[in-house]
Amino acid sequence: MAPAEKSKKSRPRNYDLGNGVVRFSRSRVYHKKALYKFVGKKVAPTKKPGKPKVVVKPIGGDKNGGTRVVLVQKRREVYPTQEKIKKRPGKRLFKNHVRTLRPSITPGTVLILLAGGHKGKRVVFLKQLQSGLLLVTGPFQINACPLRRISQRYVIATQTKIDISSVKIDDKINDEYFKRQREKRAKKEEGDVFQKKKEGYKVSEERKVDQKAVDKQVLEGIKKHPDRKILLAYLYASFGLRSSQFPHRMQF
Repeated sequence: MAPAEKSKKSRPRNYDLGNGVVRFSRSRVYHKKALYKFVGKKVAPTKKPGKPKVVVKPIGGDKNGGTRVVLVQKRREVYPTQEKIKKRPGKRLFKNHVRTLRPSITPGTVLILLAGGHKGKRVVFLKQLQSGLLLVTGPFQINACPLRRISQRYVIATQTKIDISSVKIDDKINDEYFKRQREKRAKKEEGDVFQKKKEGYKVSEERKVDQKAVDKQVLEGIKKHPDRKILLAYLYASFGLRSSQFPHRMQF
C-alpha cells in the first residue's frame, strides 16, 4: 500500500475538546447508546449441570434394603500425615529493587537541600548508594555540611557542576556506614529510673578522618574550576526565597 493510501486513524465520537470537556454529555451518551432499554432488566443466571457425587445402586438380598448410595469417586485409603511444603516465589525485597536517578543529577552536581538539619545549604553530589539515597558533602570546611545521605526527592539539582572524576571514595562508605549503633535496653534495676541520662550523638574519629579525606579531594576539584572564587561563595551562601519568588519559575 502506498503511503498516500494509508487509512487515517479513527477517533471516538465522544472525544475530548480540551481542558477535560468532552463532546457529548453523560445524558447525551445515555440516549445515543439507548441505555434506557436495559435499565431494570435482569437476566436469570444459567446454572451448568453438575456431575453427581453419589449413585444409587441396587443390591441383592432380602435383608439388605434393595439399594445403597455409593460415592462416584471413592475416598483415598491413605492420607499423608504431613502436608507438602509449597514452593513460594522469591520475595522481591525493596533492597533488591533497581534504583533510578534523575538525569539532572550526575557526580559533581551542586544540589540544594530542601529538608533536614542542613536544609537550604548547597552541597556536592558524590554518588548514589545501594539504597537509592544520595551521598553528598558540603564540603564541611565551606558550609559545615558533613558526609550525609539524602533522598533525591528533597534536593534541587542546579546546572553548576564540579569535576570530581579524580575523587576516590572508599568502599566502606555505604549505607551500613551511616547506621547508628543503638544500645539495647538494660534490665530493670532498683533505684530511680531518671538517674541515667541519655548520651547525645558524638562523631567518631573514623568519621572525622574520612570527612577530611573526601573534602580534600573535592576542594582540589573546586580549585581547578575557572570561577573558583565565585563557586566558593556560592557554596558558602544558603538558598532562600524572598517575596514574589517561586521555585517552579526559577532556573537553577
